[in-house]
Formats: sequence, C-alpha cells, structure tokens
Amino acid sequence: MQSAAAEVLDAHERVLIDQAIARHESRPGALLGILEAVQSANAHKFLSMESLRYIATETGIAPARVYSAATFFALFNLLPQGDNVICVCRGTACHTRGSRDLLAKLCLDLGLRDRDLSETGDADQVSLTTADRKFTIRTVACFGQCALAPVVEVNHHILSHVNERTLQREVKALAHGRK
Repeated sequence: MQSAAAEVLDAHERVLIDQAIARHESRPGALLGILEAVQSANAHKFLSMESLRYIATETGIAPARVYSAATFFALFNLLPQGDNVICVCRGTACHTRGSRDLLAKLCLDLGLRDRDLSETGDADQVSLTTADRKFTIRTVACFGQCALAPVVEVNHHILSHVNERTLQREVKALAHGRK
C-alpha cells in the first residue's frame, strides 16, 4: 500500500527521491545528502512537506527527525525559491556598515513592501520571494567575511563592500537575464 505522501508526489518526483536515497543511504550523514539532492532536483529549490514525508517513509527515519534536519540547516528551504537568490548578511560588522538599509532598499526595489518585511516577525530573519518568483531575498546571521562588510551573496557569488548602487546594478542585470 502506498503512503499518503507517495500518492501526492508525481512519479518523476518519487523516482528522483528514490535515486537520492539509493545514492546516499549507506553513507554517514545520509539524510543530509538525501535532502540536498532532493532539493537540488526540485525546480524551485525547496523541499515540500510531501517529499519530506516520502523520504521518512522510504528511509524508515522518523518524520520528526527528517523535518528537524530540514528546518535546522539554513541550506534547506521549505518554501519555493525564486530564480535568483540574494542573501544579505546581518552580522554585526555588516549591520554597522549598513546591511539593514541595503535589505530595506532591496525589498523596496523589488516591490516587497515594508509590511512584507515586518510580517516576518524578526527583520533579521527574512525569506521573501517576489510574486513573479524571479527573486528570493534572504538574510543570514553571518557569512564570516567581516572584513569585507557589508557582504551580499547573489546566486552563491559573494559581493563585498556592497553599496546600494552596486546592489541595484546586480539586480537589474539579473532582471534582464544578463547574469
């Protein structure tokens, strides 16, 4: 009998998850490898609740443990991500060099209203995606690049000493498909 999660996932998703499990199941830290592979294979780079349930069922790992791993590590996303991901560092050095203002301006430029930013409850922990899913704006506690503050990561590429103009130029290039 198929699990409820298996019934919700399409055949292609189940095959991808089964392959990830087969590749990682005998390795130390298998769960993290499985989660990473499944998220990478997802078009919107996230782990759906159905995929987490299916992973739990197929590996025999308790669903709470699978969910706990997926929510503990910042690498994993439980919501669909935009085509471009911009992470703004909110560490002390970056904060004192204006990362909060960069974040606010970025959200404004992308049409994410102040309400969207304040609805996160803690403006230092942000994950917002534009309605067109072109951009996801996230924050991280610290990149460990304090001498380069303020630091912003754009699609896994670190930018240092970022100012509003530099960030606007990067966003504009991404919006026009030039990156």
